[in-house]
Amino acid sequence: MSTRFDLGPKPLLGYTATAIDRAANRRDDTVFLAAARQAAETGSYLVGGERVVLRKDGDALDPLFPPASLAELGADGEHVFLGLAAGEARFGVPLPPAVIDSLALREDLHVTDLRTIAVQGLAAPEHLGALAEAKAILQWHARHRFCANCGAPTTVVQGGWRRDCPSCNVQHFPRTDPVVIMLAVDGERCLLGRQSRFAPGVWSCLAGFVEPGETIEEAVRREVVEEAGVICGRVAYFASQPWPFPMSLMIGCHAEAKTTELRVDYAELEDARWFDRAEVASMLARTHPDGLITPPPMAIAHHIIRAWVTGDGFALA
Repeated sequence: MSTRFDLGPKPLLGYTATAIDRAANRRDDTVFLAAARQAAETGSYLVGGERVVLRKDGDALDPLFPPASLAELGADGEHVFLGLAAGEARFGVPLPPAVIDSLALREDLHVTDLRTIAVQGLAAPEHLGALAEAKAILQWHARHRFCANCGAPTTVVQGGWRRDCPSCNVQHFPRTDPVVIMLAVDGERCLLGRQSRFAPGVWSCLAGFVEPGETIEEAVRREVVEEAGVICGRVAYFASQPWPFPMSLMIGCHAEAKTTELRVDYAELEDARWFDRAEVASMLARTHPDGLITPPPMAIAHHIIRAWVTGDGFALA
């Protein structure tokens, strides 16, 4: 019988505990949106590329800014309506690089990136989903200002959830890139890989984009065999996570390994190898003798790996 490990309370998965009701039925209501932008109870998230602005509130950091403060902060870009939180409007507002550079120098503000906010818990968990939404949609706007059909400049409509081309009348909608992220399992062993961009000692699940005309299961099998040479059989869905870097949806899976010989694609990975359950448990607990670790709890890879180690939520059980 396989050993299961108790790793304590299950941590939160990053960017998923949102308090936002997207209220899509209000996106065409221009009167409501105009009033909401000026309402005192409205809050806006200020995002510039990879960076987010937080205001210092005593010893805490708050990512929400009231309408009265936006002009002074240089936040005069295209507002995107994110939805409602307890009935109060929430917007995402982009900041140009020069503006966010200047805000980073202010003593009353803290400028950092969204990964750091999630990993270090700099903002309350209910803000992470809204920040992920704001960052992803604002980056889409930054990259889609011109019509892909005819090249003409596009205009923002539907509270920021569509861009229309006045020249050829094509409507452009935000897109999310599906990514499979999976743990291949061979009994008491699992397959982990490293990329050169990872921090020292970090090993994680394999992952890759879903290709056109491909199912999730097919993508899992293809990516594992391409990156590590391992053929997989059964594939089971575990959970998903919005990943705003820039705008992906991570689709977590467990996969049954049918072969175990490794043929690592070193153009994709720095390395890959099999780990036994006890070793991975020590990596999750940050007690591995060689300092090897898994990704932090904010990443879905941590939860996919943890579910296999503890048996709690393991999708192939």
